[in-house]
Amino acid sequence: MPAAKRTRTALKKPCPDCKRAGQVSESFQIGSRTKRDSADRQEALCLTCFGTGHAPE
Repeated sequence: MPAAKRTRTALKKPCPDCKRAGQVSESFQIGSRTKRDSADRQEALCLTCFGTGHAPE
């Protein structure tokens, strides 16, 4: 019997927003009236690639 063919998957381009991480970090604001920026960062799922790290086609 002949061996099964193996197909190579093409390497996908990295996401331009998260650079293959799947997550982005953003600063956030604190306060009710003055809305000052916090020194901390919060991580969120990348909405461009939905956490895969690959550029959408």
